[in-house]
Parts: sequence; C-alpha cells; structure tokens
Amino acid sequence: MSLFNEKLKNIHLKEVLSLIILLFVIHYVLNELNIFKFDLFWVYVVLILYFIFRLRGSLPQKSDFAEVFERNVFSQIIVITILNVFLSYGFLYLSNYILDIVPPLDFSYSLAGAGLIATVVISPISEELIFRGVFLNRLKLAVPTLFAVLISSLLFASLHSFGSITSAFIFGMCMAILYLKTDNIFVAIFTHFLNNLIAEVIVIADSGRVMFTSEIVVFAVSVLAVISFVLILRFIFRELKVLNINNL
Repeated sequence: MSLFNEKLKNIHLKEVLSLIILLFVIHYVLNELNIFKFDLFWVYVVLILYFIFRLRGSLPQKSDFAEVFERNVFSQIIVITILNVFLSYGFLYLSNYILDIVPPLDFSYSLAGAGLIATVVISPISEELIFRGVFLNRLKLAVPTLFAVLISSLLFASLHSFGSITSAFIFGMCMAILYLKTDNIFVAIFTHFLNNLIAEVIVIADSGRVMFTSEIVVFAVSVLAVISFVLILRFIFRELKVLNINNL
C-alpha cells in the first residue's frame, strides 16, 4: 500500500464531518443572503482542497494508477460500470412509474445542473475520498466490515435523487468492495469517473429522450437492468463473503 492510501486511512471521521457541516452552513447562509452562489459544486471543490492539504507530502505513486489498469482489476471495473449503468436506468424507469402514481418526493442533494466537470470529475474524486477513503475506513474500526460497507453506502446514496437512491446504494457497495479488495482509492475514483462519464454521454447523446420514450428501448434496457441486478447482487454477496472471512 502506498503512503497516500495509508495516510488517507488516518483521517478522522469527526474532522471530515465537522468540515462538511461547516460548509453546508456557509452554503445556506451565503445563498440565503444572496452574497455568493456557494452551491454544492464549491462544497465539493473545498473538500478536495482539504484532502490535498491533509495528504500533502504523500503524493500518489505510479503503482497507484498502474493498478487501476491491471487486467483483473480493470476487467472488474468495466463489468461493474456497465452493469450499474443499465441498473440505474432500470430504477429510473421504476421511479418514473411510481411518481406517476404518488406525489413527487424530493430527496435530491445531487450535483444536477453543476455541469459536466462537476459530475464527471469533481463528484467522483470528492465522494470516493469521503465515503470510501474516510467513512468506510473509520467505520471499519468500530463495526464489522459488512456494516461499514452498508452504512457508508447508505450515506452515499442519500446524496442522490429519489429515482437514483437504490442504484446509488448498490453502486456504493460495489465501490466499497473494489476499494477493500485493492486497498487503492484510485480504483474506486476511476470506476466512479467512468460510470458518471458514460451516464453523461448517454444523456447528451439521447437528446430525443429515446431512452424514455421508445417502448422497444425501454423494454430492452429494462431486461438488461434485471439481468444486471442479478449479476451485481451475485458479485456483492460473493465478495462480501470473502471480505468477511478475511476480516475475522
């Protein structure tokens, strides 16, 4: 394990939580007073700057990035990303159906509207450093690995909108497993980056909303979503069993 990943594990949870609370207070006050539009994009930027400051003197090594592209790791990254993209659309279809029946529920704390850079770059870096780098590692010291994965994934999912909460929770568990297997935060960051990039490319390319208006496309993606759901659950249960055995 590199010094960067080792030092990341030593950041205290209460320190990060205190900073997050402070940033959201600043976010609320500045926006209420109309002084400066301190939106969630800037909250995440400040959090990344905080990690850069805390991890100073321990630059990532070439091996940290090289591991991302090792054959066995990279193949898992690609499979997990593709399955999660289909799964997320499946849950979006389901949520749209539910919202047609019941009043809309807004649980959204996402970076919607913050731009492509925020979604594809800022979000993956900051969220992985926080939820896997700090939350998961600190929770592991207090509770069994399984509970640490579940809690950190639930917290991660809470940042997302109603239609994405379930798929974000499952994706969070996949990121936690990849991180625990490799002990390398850059594997989780790259996977998160790739997932968001593909999702954004689909949104931009689908200007005619074919993904939501064509019955044939909706049916095909729904079938793939069900298959993806089964495969992802198999992956999660298998890997968590191995991780729990290794952490006894």
